[in-house]
Amino acid sequence: MILDLATWKMLGQGIWETLYMVLASTFIGYVFGLPLGVLLVATKPDGIHPNRILYSVIGLIINILRSIPFVILLILVLPVTRVIVGTSLGAKAVIPALTFAAAPYIARMVESELAEVNKGVIEAAKAMGASDGQIIRKVLLPEAKPSLILGAALVLTTVVGYSCMSGFVGGGGLGDIAVRYGYYRYDIPVMLVAVVFLILLVQAIQLAGNKLYAKTDKRIR
Repeated sequence: MILDLATWKMLGQGIWETLYMVLASTFIGYVFGLPLGVLLVATKPDGIHPNRILYSVIGLIINILRSIPFVILLILVLPVTRVIVGTSLGAKAVIPALTFAAAPYIARMVESELAEVNKGVIEAAKAMGASDGQIIRKVLLPEAKPSLILGAALVLTTVVGYSCMSGFVGGGGLGDIAVRYGYYRYDIPVMLVAVVFLILLVQAIQLAGNKLYAKTDKRIR
């Protein structure tokens, strides 16, 4: 399987576009998803500041967004995408849809990770007079740091998968290359190389996540 220089350049551009889409949308997703996850943990019935109505409303919105298949979400967000970035094609145009998909996923994952923090540690902080904000900043988030890191790696690999689906609407990246050449033009070698790069990218993210987890987990020494 011999690919010409132009094809390798195209694949290199695809790798860059995939990284750009995944990292940008995951970062923005955490800007919204992390606070929502913290809010869910704090306002749940057994949380540090219970609020059943707020918890139910946020949970319902998140569940609705998570239940929409990404391909459909990608199409639904296109009008918003045109307003935000001025186009519906290319890597930049996929970031809003990826963010909409990642944020609720991140919120639920953060909620789950923070819920695993030892209740005794939280009660001890309360007994010492810590405020809700101090408990979140100095107890919940630090104690859940290893799990949050593993969760971030899982989010990144999931968003990589979402980014591949964007190839069906001209979203750019390795997924777009695999669709345009492997699916539409039956160019199997190009598609296989694109898939190999995607596998290597996912493995690199997971490996980095595992190493950071091992460094931050106090139980692993």
